[in-house]
Amino acid sequence: MEKAGMDTADKDKAAGGRLAVGDVGPEFTLHDSAGRKVSLADFRGRKTVMYFYPAASTPGCTTQACDFRDHLNSLKSAGYDVLGISPDPEPKLAKFAETEKLNFPLLSDVDHAVAHAYGAWGEKKNYGKTYEGLIRSTIVLDGEGTVSLAQYNVRATGHVAKLRRDLGLD
Repeated sequence: MEKAGMDTADKDKAAGGRLAVGDVGPEFTLHDSAGRKVSLADFRGRKTVMYFYPAASTPGCTTQACDFRDHLNSLKSAGYDVLGISPDPEPKLAKFAETEKLNFPLLSDVDHAVAHAYGAWGEKKNYGKTYEGLIRSTIVLDGEGTVSLAQYNVRATGHVAKLRRDLGLD
């Protein structure tokens, strides 16, 4: 978890599972698709939408990323920044961002530390098999870093429209 830059309190929070409204979002530092360090602290003072997705360039993740891309200006004008977080390595994120012309940071969480801390990594079931993996989730933090919305097991298709309604933007 050191790579994600989490302190002991954040590690303790990570063990607690999913976040709820009113929780403080654990601090982190990850690398973006260009290899630059990006910290949650960089977004202090602005509302931040963090969406966790399983794998770049897959159908559902592409649909969701392009939906955020297409609505980014309206989210930004309402005071929201968007961060996409996945377990993909930086080169795969760079190719995804370039191919889909994504206009927001994609962050690489290869050791799943941030996903764990935000409750977006855990047990999943698919075709009768149980395994550990990324749970498609969206966490919204206010300008002070407090959770104002936490959604888990979201659907890729139509998620941004639902998120906008839940945030009172539509």
